[in-house]
Amino acid sequence: MKNGLRRVSHFTKRLLHVAASPMRRDHGRGGVVVHPYRGYGSQREALVMGRVYQQVALGRMIPRRGALRDTADVARRVLRRGVVRAKVDVRLGKNHRQVVTDRDGYFNVRLALESPLPIDVSWHRADIEVRADGHPLVQSQSEVYVPPQETDLLVISDIDDTVMFTGVAEKLKMLYRLFIKKAERRTAFPGVAALYQALHRGKNDKQERPILYVSRGPWAIYEMLEAFFQLNRIPVGPILFLREWGLSLRHPWPRRAEDHKRDLIERMLKLFDDLPCVLIGDSGQHDPEVYAQIVKTHPGRVMAVYIRRVDNDPEREKTIQRLHAELAAQGCALVLARDSLHIARHAYDNGFISTHGWDSVKQDVEQHAQNPEG
Repeated sequence: MKNGLRRVSHFTKRLLHVAASPMRRDHGRGGVVVHPYRGYGSQREALVMGRVYQQVALGRMIPRRGALRDTADVARRVLRRGVVRAKVDVRLGKNHRQVVTDRDGYFNVRLALESPLPIDVSWHRADIEVRADGHPLVQSQSEVYVPPQETDLLVISDIDDTVMFTGVAEKLKMLYRLFIKKAERRTAFPGVAALYQALHRGKNDKQERPILYVSRGPWAIYEMLEAFFQLNRIPVGPILFLREWGLSLRHPWPRRAEDHKRDLIERMLKLFDDLPCVLIGDSGQHDPEVYAQIVKTHPGRVMAVYIRRVDNDPEREKTIQRLHAELAAQGCALVLARDSLHIARHAYDNGFISTHGWDSVKQDVEQHAQNPEG
């Protein structure tokens, strides 16, 4: 009983600490703050995203750290509001563009790179300045990933039930696994970290391939997913959510996830128009159907579609097998896999990953089989 209460207390404190973490940027002062997300781009264009908030200051009696501070910061997070029509200036190298935030405080900057960025680095710094009426200038920075010129493959992956065990539909259970169970074994599918590292490094173990992740969840869980990626040693990349969940009377429901996912992938393929790609998803949602449409729309562009099987529905399997036959006629392999090892085998046989990468996935999966509790 005592152990159970202790675990619940530990879980609650950790959850509070992570939920409060975005509020620490203002050091309790409140006012207008900007939260940039990781950006991405090509040699021609970059995308920088984020949100501008108005948030209350921290009371003077609140300590600088501890559970009370975290509780107060969570309350401030609940009360904060997006700033509408704030002016956002983004500079990346010698390139510059100004936009205004939308009705929920979000900004999404598409920046034409008229002045080339250095080609000897992949991560670049974007400088951000925000001006809101009646408030002082706010400055921040964002990381922007631009793959090296010699990059040979683009990887686009779903997150929910593809990389991690449970998606945003079961956030509490996912949080419990993330902060109570050992993260490397209980939140990510066995072999996922090694598989994505192998795909990132490529056949010669020296590539820095772009991996773009998508989720059907809201931007509010961005920090949680960042923590998940870091704890599980999964290659970092821009996390691109499918839908913005700020609703209104005119738009009372979020856009259908599959429609938005298809449009998002189309945008990525247009941005990286000289790169072949692989798509990774799961059988539980609409990934196979969405990916099949992408393959048919972009013949010869998609090298493989990897679908993690997360259900035992025989009718679902028949549907995916029909898609397998359709894509085979298009010259694209659809691999329905129970585990990361099956995906890695196909990737290795087709030259997507190295011998070292293949061995790492095998070792990871075998270790998990011997010690599933990690």
